[in-house]
Amino acid sequence: MSDILFEVEGHVATITLNRPDRLNAISGPMLSSLSDKLLEYDQARDVRVIVLTGAGRGFCAGLDLKDTAAESGGSGDLGAGGGGVPKIAETPPFVLRRLDTPVLCALNGPAAGYGMDLALGCDFVIASDRATFMPPVNRGVIPESGGTWLLPRLVGWQKACEITLLARKLGAEDIERLGLANRVIPHDGFEAEVAEWAAELAGRAPLAIAAAKRSMRLGMDSTFEANSHHVMAELMQLFNSKDFREGLASFIEKRAPKYEGR
Repeated sequence: MSDILFEVEGHVATITLNRPDRLNAISGPMLSSLSDKLLEYDQARDVRVIVLTGAGRGFCAGLDLKDTAAESGGSGDLGAGGGGVPKIAETPPFVLRRLDTPVLCALNGPAAGYGMDLALGCDFVIASDRATFMPPVNRGVIPESGGTWLLPRLVGWQKACEITLLARKLGAEDIERLGLANRVIPHDGFEAEVAEWAAELAGRAPLAIAAAKRSMRLGMDSTFEANSHHVMAELMQLFNSKDFREGLASFIEKRAPKYEGR
């Protein structure tokens, strides 16, 4: 069986980390495969939302340190790009920042270290009530894959320090309280909730979704004025799209729109 499973149904692509016996710990080849597939789906016209989840009872236990050290020649250096380990700028957390297609994390269980960063790097998090987060400081390392950048922006400085430096295990109730998930759902209804969110996203105008995501992403690192100019440029292109005309027509005709991404 492959360590990562890929499936496309309708406009929804699902990526499943598939090492349930290791709580889906990620090896170097898995990093490369995941990055490549994320980029491929982002360019696929028929894919309008990507769901990222884990097989079995866990989402991702983090990097498989034993395998990764072997693949990088014993150094454990993720930035080297040797032995099947991608250069750091080509790893999934960095790739996620470049995608225009929305990515929904279906957080089905525990996520630790790299797995926690991977979940937080997604655009949406729907969590099972069995989900947990475990920051890595107690292992003698830091969140190396986006966590130190993401957490202060997601929850503010003091809460980010609480999460990262105290490194306490966060249960589902903590994830919900801290706003680290869009929804926390009883496990029995978790898959149905994920499917509902994915279907709703897939039904939205894909060009507008991509433009909105780009604008928000750029807005995090630019002034209000600079972002406003970017938004107007995106808007001018959308006005010329078939999807815009379909959205306007469906509103006037009081029917559901049928978007084509054109």
